[in-house]
Amino acid sequence: MEETLPQAIFRNLGDRSYEKRKTAALEIEKLIKDYNGTKDQKKHIVAIITMLRDEFIESTQANQRKGGLIGLAATSIGLMKDTSAYLETILPPVLGLLKDQESRVRYYACESLYNITKVTRGDVLRFFNQIFDGLCTLYADVDIDVKNGAQLLDRLIKDVVTECDAFDVEKFIPLLRERIRIKNPFIRQLMVGWITVLDAVPDIDMLAYLPQFLGGLFDMLSDAQKDIRQQANSALAEFLREIRDSKHLVLGPMIMILVDQCRAPDKPAICRVTALQWMYEFIELGQTKLLPYYADMLGAVLHCISSEKEQIIRKHGERTNHALIKLVKDTNESFEVSALLEKLISQLSSPFVPTRMASLAWISMLLKKVPKNVLNSIEQLYPVLLRSLSDSDINVVHSDLEVLSRIALHDQHFTEVLKRLLKLFCEHRDLLASRGSVIIQRLSVLLDGEKIYRAMASILQEEEDSNFASIMVQTLNLILLTSSELFRLRTMLKDCLIKGVGRDLFIALYNSWCHNPVAALSLCLLTQAYELGSSLVFHFADIEVTVGFLMQIDKLVQLVESPIFIHLRLQLLEPERHPFLLKIMYGILMILPQSSAFVKLTSRLQSVSQFGLLNCIPSSKFAKSQNPSVSETKQLDFPRLLEQFTSVQKVHVNKRKAALKQISLLPSPSNRSRKDEKKEDG
Repeated sequence: MEETLPQAIFRNLGDRSYEKRKTAALEIEKLIKDYNGTKDQKKHIVAIITMLRDEFIESTQANQRKGGLIGLAATSIGLMKDTSAYLETILPPVLGLLKDQESRVRYYACESLYNITKVTRGDVLRFFNQIFDGLCTLYADVDIDVKNGAQLLDRLIKDVVTECDAFDVEKFIPLLRERIRIKNPFIRQLMVGWITVLDAVPDIDMLAYLPQFLGGLFDMLSDAQKDIRQQANSALAEFLREIRDSKHLVLGPMIMILVDQCRAPDKPAICRVTALQWMYEFIELGQTKLLPYYADMLGAVLHCISSEKEQIIRKHGERTNHALIKLVKDTNESFEVSALLEKLISQLSSPFVPTRMASLAWISMLLKKVPKNVLNSIEQLYPVLLRSLSDSDINVVHSDLEVLSRIALHDQHFTEVLKRLLKLFCEHRDLLASRGSVIIQRLSVLLDGEKIYRAMASILQEEEDSNFASIMVQTLNLILLTSSELFRLRTMLKDCLIKGVGRDLFIALYNSWCHNPVAALSLCLLTQAYELGSSLVFHFADIEVTVGFLMQIDKLVQLVESPIFIHLRLQLLEPERHPFLLKIMYGILMILPQSSAFVKLTSRLQSVSQFGLLNCIPSSKFAKSQNPSVSETKQLDFPRLLEQFTSVQKVHVNKRKAALKQISLLPSPSNRSRKDEKKEDG
């Protein structure tokens, strides 16, 4: 001991008095300087450092440890530029005491490290990660003096790094990535400060490492302390500016970080808005380089456009969605459609209308751009699209019908769409009642009404559920007679026997309309097939007259009074030219009970009967209605048409009988006859 340090220095260095320890440190500094240039310089210095470590730094006495720290700092000051040669021995003991249990020891360790750094400058950076680890501990310290000391040390280290051209940032990044997730506000302040400083160093490219700590910066935007939020926001803004100026930056690795920020339910608005701003910029900058990430970006954006809490999130979500859909729409490169569809299908079940609307807009766009790819996933699409027809929002229903119509534009899928639609109506009669008219009318606008009706009539002709077929025909017939969207189709049917165009359409509809007697009669009235219509009226006598049947007749009388049938009412003035029309009207009157409809139709017929029977009215080629040049019986296959009506109605009767048999507790007639035969044999 005497050979290494004089007794007085040794004793004072561990004294409880700071002044004595300081005096001892000054003596050590002088001693070190005296050894400079001597033959055994290194031997003596190593011995002093070893003694300070073994006898003081590792002591259980706090004052001893304090003395050891001040002694090592004095050694460095005495060595000055030669300290670097002994850093491997001097620095580790000091770094270890940065986490000492005594706050004053931690403070002196911070002070010692500060003094050593002032002497060694850039040479200390080979221990940077250990120093930074110590700074993280000191910044979170409960002792205010220790924190203040840490801040002084931090500023010095930053100065050293800024002026040094040998800082190993790659070695530091893993530590930064780990510590940036710590939520302690003081450590966060340290992290964002270092990120900002390193980014300002010209020779350090922090953009290359941005994906490794970007998520941590976003997390800081939700910190409780305003200063940290502002610093993080400034750092993010600066990085975004640098990204705009960078021509070779790979954006892909950062996309998933932005996606996670957008989708996190507990994130405040600022985090999600900033992430959306970044994503919008990435779309503009990355274009088709982002192809592998389209689906993930889409999922995040659709999630944001329905934010319940913040309008600003919805606004930025919509802007980003428009940019993304435009990018996909305009790209000429191939991309993974199935991944996009998977996201869209899942989002169609979202509880939020904007998300469902946006998802349908995406599917519609993809059907226009890459129909073959979309139709490859048609079996996954059909269930969710059909389910969306029951959506509570009518705008969603309209958008959904647009998507279904785009699918139906492809001939191989046209009939399938209508088959599935009719099956849906069959399984969900409430949907048919509430939305059937809207759906059929919309499809008739988006597609060709004539084609829709031809196809549905063909499908219904083979429908096994005769009860549903009757209800569906009744619905289609009412839409046909009342919807403004089907004006062209009505006009074609109205003139089909006069002009010949559309006669096959009438027959196609009639074959299915036979499922509903009143609908079939209505079709005859519309097409002016009055002779066939009068024949049907007499066949009504063979049909079970139910309340539903009478209600339909009642509805038909009301329709006769509507603008659709102006031509019919005028033709009542010419009974000699349209005798079967008058027969139909009186036939309906005979079927009706004496209800309001009966009174209404009676009044109508009485108003024209006397006029029509007068023979004193001169004929005029101008004041008369159109009339087929060839009679109906010559244009239409009457026997076949009437047989079609009879056979279809027979199916309905048999269905009703079978249904009653299933309910009945009595044995069937065939079973009874077999039992009787056995009794006779007995």
